[in-house]
Amino acid sequence: MLYINNNLTIVIISAVAGLLAFFVTFFIMPLLIRRLENANIIGKDIHKITKPIVAEMGGIGILFGFIIGIFTGILLYPTLTFELAMALLVILLVGIIGMVDDLIQLSSKEKLILLFLAGLPLIWIAPPNVGLLYLISIPIAISITSNLTNMLAGLNGIETGLGAIAMVSLTISCIILGKYDVAIISMSMLGPLIAFLYFNKHPSRVFPGDTGTLIIGATIAAVAFIGRLKLIAFIILIPNIIDAAMKFYSAGVMERQQHKPTEVNEDGTLLIPSTGFKSLIRLVLRNPKNEKNAVKLIWTIGIVFGILGIIIAVLMPVISGNHTTAPLIQFKDFFYYHL
Repeated sequence: MLYINNNLTIVIISAVAGLLAFFVTFFIMPLLIRRLENANIIGKDIHKITKPIVAEMGGIGILFGFIIGIFTGILLYPTLTFELAMALLVILLVGIIGMVDDLIQLSSKEKLILLFLAGLPLIWIAPPNVGLLYLISIPIAISITSNLTNMLAGLNGIETGLGAIAMVSLTISCIILGKYDVAIISMSMLGPLIAFLYFNKHPSRVFPGDTGTLIIGATIAAVAFIGRLKLIAFIILIPNIIDAAMKFYSAGVMERQQHKPTEVNEDGTLLIPSTGFKSLIRLVLRNPKNEKNAVKLIWTIGIVFGILGIIIAVLMPVISGNHTTAPLIQFKDFFYYHL
């Protein structure tokens, strides 16, 4: 009974952290948007006929809400202070890298290296006695995952919508598998993402910038390693992985300045340009669509893989106890503890 009550307490704390994070982000966003506009941190919404000016770097609001959510978790459940503090440190470092990238545009190589360094603190919450290869895979995953959520971007609400879908799936998976403590992290990010989406959905009043998109991926990776949900996180990220694979296959590692933006027709539908790399968005736009419908279709793809991740969480106890999967589990253990 005590164990059940303790788990219920953590779930309630996760919900409280998510709600507080939501309200903090929701109420600071109008002020933040005005401040960003006054500071001339703005950009053109190129997917509109009129090309309106929109505030950039709005991901600061997501980051601020996340900080409040994590501090709420630490305050209400001090037992998890170290794990939550390490997750917060990583997300803060990734957010700072995003701010720098928004302001001065880091190269792809610089960003990968800096994100790898930002992920190093998570090594301190790795399971005991794991091998060196496992430890190194943690910051590598932070770097790769952050870039994946940064790449599938550009349309109003697409990044934060997919991020919210991922956090819902991860939170439900955490609860199904009894990883109640990790739900504090996913809920602390889910709240701000939903609040930000209100301002970021079509027609957008603010863009998240790399500040916002990078921390989404970093949070997914942090939850995956802290909660041992790596397979589920991988499934949730499949739309982003497909997008990245299409870009690398068609153009290699191309700098963003070489990319040709999607064009807008006179009726507001989006058109694929004659040049530029392939992407999941452009696959969706093979039949021209307006921005709202294109985003909804990408969200639907994200929901499908989010549900698939939850199904895997439900089946995980069965899979782990199945004799046919024993060789895979042995290989995983060998990778964890001997390499």
